[in-house]
Amino acid sequence: MATPEISNPDRLLELVNGFRVSRIILTAHELGLFDFLEGKFIPSTEIARLLGTHPRSTDRLMNALVAIGLLIKSDNNFSNTRFSGRYLVSSSPDFLRGIPHAAHLWKTWNTLTPAVAAGTSVIKDRDDNRSEEWRKSFIAAMHTRGIKQAIEVSAALNLPSQGIILDVGGGSGVFSFAFIQARPELQAVVFDLPDIIPLTEQYIQKAGLEEFVSTKTGDYLKDDLGQDYEMVFMSAILHINSPDENERLIARGVEALRNGGQFVILDHIMNDDRTEPGVGALFAINMLVSTGQGDTYTHHEFKNWMEKAGLSEIQHKTTPSGIHLMIGYKR
Repeated sequence: MATPEISNPDRLLELVNGFRVSRIILTAHELGLFDFLEGKFIPSTEIARLLGTHPRSTDRLMNALVAIGLLIKSDNNFSNTRFSGRYLVSSSPDFLRGIPHAAHLWKTWNTLTPAVAAGTSVIKDRDDNRSEEWRKSFIAAMHTRGIKQAIEVSAALNLPSQGIILDVGGGSGVFSFAFIQARPELQAVVFDLPDIIPLTEQYIQKAGLEEFVSTKTGDYLKDDLGQDYEMVFMSAILHINSPDENERLIARGVEALRNGGQFVILDHIMNDDRTEPGVGALFAINMLVSTGQGDTYTHHEFKNWMEKAGLSEIQHKTTPSGIHLMIGYKR
């Protein structure tokens, strides 16, 4: 269903100025303000001392957080709300792992105007500038988001009963974990870059799945993926690449399948005019500011690449929560 046109000037200004609330929350997170307030009811001057920030500006930031509804203030003392204590304190088991990643995204989205002019990301040395902190926060955010998604995707797929699944660009391995929990006779190989695999192995150990999930290091566009997999799964990686790279990658993935094996793509799958689903249209902008040639792609583009690679029985499946899958078989 198409999003209604904006017809109210006040609504437009609300959208235009939405960055202000976002920036206040992200700054509070970056300073560690919610962490320092946990279990305390203290004045802003004390928080400024703990954070090493200016007393007046810290007080104004905290007043704004009260106005937003994320802090409580009484007699010039501040504390977390129950909600912020649960979801914004980094030591909480329910901490929203996407917050640190959103703080990193702020920096890339700030380059949108020159990126539109240039037709590509204008951030120099994108990969070189991604610190260990960036990688940890990105993988943590993808893992947290993927937990529910993986269960839903497992239910939507006709998973093989045994054999090995190749999880290309699998990050934490969250989808592999769900596939094995659904089919205990399966094994999985998570393929990812050298700076990601050490994090993957930590997640595998934490899940207690060392006997079922192994890792393989490399560049999926260049290095050997292996052979004779029952299923090749590519989640949220094709939007990083150019069309030519995707055609090449899908062909390499199909080569790694055994005959009769299943090939699965999870990604934003756009309609032909690229306006729906709306989340995919917005995500295309994220790819513009943060990658060299990434984009979101249409159903027909995915199908064409899959057919060229020799897949048949291709179908586009959407789960109840709106996860899009492209599925094909090597016959």
